[in-house]
Amino acid sequence: MVSVVSLDRLPALITSKQARVGVVGLGYVGLPLALELARAGFNVTGFDTNSARAASVNRGISHILDVSGEELAPLVRDGLLHAVDNFEQAGELDIIFICVPTPHDAAKAPDLSFVEAASREIGSHLRSGQLIILESTSYPGTTEEVMLPLLQASGLTPGEDFAVAFSPERVDPGNKAFDTHTTPKVVGGLTPRCSELTKLVFEQILDRQASVHIVSSPRAAEMTKLLENCFRSVNIALVNEMMLLCDRMGINVWEVIDAAATKPFGYMPFYPGPGVGGHCIPVDPYYLSWKARQYDFYTKFIELAAEINLSMPFYVVSRVAEALNSCEKSLRDSKVLLLGAAFKKDVNDARNSPSVRVMELLLKEGACLDYHDPYVEEVTVGLGIFSRRSRDIKLKAVRLDEATLKAADCVVITVAHSAYDFDWIVANSGLVVDTVNATRSIKAGSQKVVLI
Repeated sequence: MVSVVSLDRLPALITSKQARVGVVGLGYVGLPLALELARAGFNVTGFDTNSARAASVNRGISHILDVSGEELAPLVRDGLLHAVDNFEQAGELDIIFICVPTPHDAAKAPDLSFVEAASREIGSHLRSGQLIILESTSYPGTTEEVMLPLLQASGLTPGEDFAVAFSPERVDPGNKAFDTHTTPKVVGGLTPRCSELTKLVFEQILDRQASVHIVSSPRAAEMTKLLENCFRSVNIALVNEMMLLCDRMGINVWEVIDAAATKPFGYMPFYPGPGVGGHCIPVDPYYLSWKARQYDFYTKFIELAAEINLSMPFYVVSRVAEALNSCEKSLRDSKVLLLGAAFKKDVNDARNSPSVRVMELLLKEGACLDYHDPYVEEVTVGLGIFSRRSRDIKLKAVRLDEATLKAADCVVITVAHSAYDFDWIVANSGLVVDTVNATRSIKAGSQKVVLI
């Protein structure tokens, strides 16, 4: 029998840690959030439709690098955190966070199927007194236009019977300085009471230095997250374009960036690379531009930045071809070893990774490709985009040893994982193309390094 709790009783349940909390989606956002909630003393149920993932969590085994088994296992053992692969327990909870993926489709249109599915399931179990918080990044209007109608199918009244808010995730995978516990939160509730309840929840798990900032609506909170990531996308595109110009002018862009960074005001450094990847920066500009077109507004500046960033893997492959040509070799049939498949340093996530796009382009040009990544054992390379007769293939990471390095005609560094010994890599390689300035401190053997 599910006990019905009114919203009036929810503050006392939150501050006493007696509120039962659910987290839908146990990925890079949901699992760290579930961990912090359990650490704070809440009883947490994690929902994930991936049965193997739910079972792994229940064994105290983490599938993401930002959460260790040493952190997770005691919480599972003490009964503070458990995972399920269905929504049967959703009606028993007082607070439910939705932390599911929001990708785009092949045409760069928003794919909200995960948000819709989670909202529909929660709506079918919704009862009075529950607080539903969406954390998944999306366009302004998602909470009220997509999630809320599916919750209202329960017949309950939002803002009175149950509370709704949007609070954008701000997880930066691999960041040791800022995590779920130390990063400030933005909250936009459907009503002022919805906002205050959500703020109260976060105050139980955040570091004292991490504030909770309330905005006027879910739409304002949704736009806040898009501004944060579009800011990064535009600045990365700017420095990528500067890199292209510096290359043509024979100037070392990394030297220029270091020099500019000495200015203590009005500037912050961004760095060029093979492109942008992950769950946010390659996706969010398209969510915003798609929504903007409903208002007859075209985000030209933001879309141009995304276009520049998408072009970088093509530039990398052209430089690899040039480097091989300088050694009197063609890219076709050359043995290329690519180091790094994750979308950024020291993470095990290869979603939207520019490294994978570089792999696709190298294979299209006929290179004999191998890759290594200490955190990504297998990647799916999509070749169908280049030919109707092509299909997706799976590549497995090869062992990184002297023989592998020496057998390669060219070693391409696309991710500067801390686990890599770049002095050793350069010493045992015949030709290195470095896209991320990983070899900047190497003197011996630098004559065989092409820095881009």
